[in-house]
Amino acid sequence: MSRPFVTVIVVAHDGGRWLGETLKALASQSYRPDRVVGADNGSRDGSADLLTQALGSANVLRLPRSASFGDAVAEVLGKLPPGVDGEWLWLLHDDCAPDRRALEALLRAAEEDRKAAVLGPKLRDWLDRRLLLEIGVTVGRTGRRDTGLEAREFDQGQHDGTREVMAVSTAGMLIRRDVWEATGGLDPFLPIFRDDLDLCWRVRNAGHRVLAVTEAVAWHAEASARRRRRMTVSGDHPRRLDRRNGIFVVMANLPFLAMLWALLRNVAGSLTRTVLFVLGKQPANALDELVALGSVLAHPMRLAKARRARREGRKKGHKRISRLLTPRGAGLRRLTDMVQSFLAGEGPVDAAGRHHHAAPEEEVIAPAPAPQGNPVKRFLGRPGVLLAFGLTLVALVAERSLLGAGRLGGGALVPVTGGAGDLWAFYTGGFHDLGPGSADWAPPYVAVLAALSTLAFGQTSTAVSVLLLGSVPLAGASAYLASRRLVPDATESGVGVRVWVAATYALLPVATGAVASGRLGTAAVLVLLPACAVLAAHLLGPDARRSRRAAWGFGLVLAVGAAFVPLLLPMALVLGVLAVVLFRTVRPGVLVPVAIALGVPVALLLPWLGGLVLDPGRFLLEAGLHDPALVSPALGARDLLTLSPGGPGLPPFWVTGGLLAVALGALFVHRARAGRRAKPDPQAERGRIVVLSGWGIALFALVIALVAGRVGVAGAPAWPGVPLAVAGAALIVLAALSAPRLDAARARGGPRRIAAWLVAAVAFSTPLLAAGHWIVQGVRGPLDGDARDPLPALAVMNSRHGERTLLIRGAEFTVLRGRTPLIGEAELPVASPERAKVAAAAQGLAGGRGGNDAEVLAQHGVAMVAVAPPVGPELARTLDSQPSLQRMSLSDSGGLWRIAEPLTPVPARPAHFMHTPWLWLQGALVLVAVVMAAPGRREPAEEAARTPDPALAGVS
Repeated sequence: MSRPFVTVIVVAHDGGRWLGETLKALASQSYRPDRVVGADNGSRDGSADLLTQALGSANVLRLPRSASFGDAVAEVLGKLPPGVDGEWLWLLHDDCAPDRRALEALLRAAEEDRKAAVLGPKLRDWLDRRLLLEIGVTVGRTGRRDTGLEAREFDQGQHDGTREVMAVSTAGMLIRRDVWEATGGLDPFLPIFRDDLDLCWRVRNAGHRVLAVTEAVAWHAEASARRRRRMTVSGDHPRRLDRRNGIFVVMANLPFLAMLWALLRNVAGSLTRTVLFVLGKQPANALDELVALGSVLAHPMRLAKARRARREGRKKGHKRISRLLTPRGAGLRRLTDMVQSFLAGEGPVDAAGRHHHAAPEEEVIAPAPAPQGNPVKRFLGRPGVLLAFGLTLVALVAERSLLGAGRLGGGALVPVTGGAGDLWAFYTGGFHDLGPGSADWAPPYVAVLAALSTLAFGQTSTAVSVLLLGSVPLAGASAYLASRRLVPDATESGVGVRVWVAATYALLPVATGAVASGRLGTAAVLVLLPACAVLAAHLLGPDARRSRRAAWGFGLVLAVGAAFVPLLLPMALVLGVLAVVLFRTVRPGVLVPVAIALGVPVALLLPWLGGLVLDPGRFLLEAGLHDPALVSPALGARDLLTLSPGGPGLPPFWVTGGLLAVALGALFVHRARAGRRAKPDPQAERGRIVVLSGWGIALFALVIALVAGRVGVAGAPAWPGVPLAVAGAALIVLAALSAPRLDAARARGGPRRIAAWLVAAVAFSTPLLAAGHWIVQGVRGPLDGDARDPLPALAVMNSRHGERTLLIRGAEFTVLRGRTPLIGEAELPVASPERAKVAAAAQGLAGGRGGNDAEVLAQHGVAMVAVAPPVGPELARTLDSQPSLQRMSLSDSGGLWRIAEPLTPVPARPAHFMHTPWLWLQGALVLVAVVMAAPGRREPAEEAARTPDPALAGVS
């Protein structure tokens, strides 16, 4: 066989820092090329002079800075004589230094496979010469470049062997000149990025093979992809250009039906990645993703022209090419990895815009050996999972009377009715046709329930049941996850302490009392409170960036909690002011995150919050009905100390005695150690501050609970459940912080070991006794799993045109509009004059006063009067005696009378002109808060800033 004729083309562009090493490597090749030509694309760093010194001025072509790599190769070939038979072109970048036997190995592989028209070397990293970059590349149907390598994978010969690949890089590419000219070379529309993939795709469609030859090695700096030098061939951002070209190449080279499917996948995938980039605080990447997709879709004629130019052999070659594309499902796995990275706080990591997935430059740690055994069993055997299962089982047994029945309701919870659409309509409506009519803002927790109901496929009953009946296991799971940050688990008993923290918190008397009384607001806050604690700890931490992110998260969680229980907001305000005062010296700049944390809920809860400021007593109420029968008239000292808020469904006081004893013991231990300490210990001093701060929060919450239990709101004291939950959480954390001392006592043996076990037994008595009592007693309270509709069915049938019904229940009355009220509707404030008139007429009608009471009710849209069971004989006779009332039914299930007066429909009042704009603004504020609170990822520093000396870069 004759000796192959090889023409080497070296293209330079501001690559002086690498070009010297590249030319030196070229000159040392074991196979001497027949011709070496250089092209300089307007370099300003002396690259052209280096080429001239090495190759001679006659062999160097100077081009403008806007010329691309493909333009340079085409210009060089245009100046050269026509190709000889069997001529090969070896293309080198200025930042690609081949091994001395690279060309020889490539030519030997080409001789062994006569169908091979394009061959490429194994590419390693320029800086870390062991790191693999590429051994051929492929692409997915979404245009994502795929090397098939792990991040920071080292070359240990694991991929050695010549193989057929989809494409190879132009850095070190060996291609037959006749194939180059027949396929048209590199596409001018692809000045950089994916031009190699497009060329190899066309070569394969022409019936040739593309090989990766691992015996040939080259070291590549990827200067343009890693932005080590300015890119002048295009004004677009490298990532945007790479993404656009990737989509374009796939759409131009796939057959028509496969192209349509790829189009749908690209649109869906790009939109999903855009959302993840936004949430990950990478707006530039999000913009690049959208603009790249839009630039392809906005120029269909350009795509059609490219497809016409590539139609030869496209359909025939697709079967051979499809097996070399990224395997199906890899795109979904990549998207899943992005989501997992986002949830892990690393931000959505994506390889687009670089030629390989480059991990941060840091010390490489060998991965831990993979755990053996069934992964499902390992997951189910985790302490947190076992705890959640245990608490769920306890809740199911204790709530046995509420499960599998009909409608949940009773106590503070109105019978659950309607769906997600009804709640959204109620929250966004400007006028509420309830009672005498109301144009006030719906309680904001309705929007939270509407969102949860939407996730529950529109079933509000499911969302409420999970939140209320599942509040104990949900609170336990939340507390267990939070305890990882709040409680040291590096001790011998770390996991046991976390289990105790979670179980004790989930089974506080407040939790079981909230379930029995139907207090949806308290149940929601119990689930959110551990998250608030973790975010507050990060908010006050030393990392300013994490502190600001935690502040947004804390504000968002606080807004949700305050929507259910407004009292949380003034409590957080007081604690926030105290935090600024106490931490301003040790944590400079703490004012900003605290201001964000407190400003977010205020902004999100307006203008509903303004109504609470005008009526401060409503701060003490929570989501649901305010029923005097659900609260104790006056809480004693024993109730407060044992965290018992009063009302139905509470365990005996001695159940929480163990928690109080352990918390007091923790305080005395810290005080005793502080008194015996001769020298100042900064770590011990910080521990003492934490203990004192925890006790301060607990005492502050107890004072709020005392005030709430004594101050009357609408004729009855408020329920102090949430303040006592805050106090209980503080005491639990204080007790848990003493776990290392128990470990030390057990390690010493003797009486100390016995005392440590006794303390642990006292601590665990609280969750065990609480769970046992709840299981035995069950849910004993007004909450009913089969709540009766307060409105008679006959009244519903006769209310098809919006007629209202006056419902009398004892000394109270409610005006209903043809159905049971939705959650939150009963809490709407109504206009005082109209309500006063309806109240006076209702009282007069029930008392037999006579006069025009029925006429007044009819003028306010009331067409019927219903009496909830039991109906007293005297009340029935009184209503029967009214000439304007006609009895429709009377039985043990209640009574119903029709008002025989002309009915006046209630006119709908126009909503405030700012109602709809404010809803949009509120949605935008929620989105901003979510984005700012979401885990972000800081882009790695450009490697150009740390490029070593060129002399060191050449060391292999």
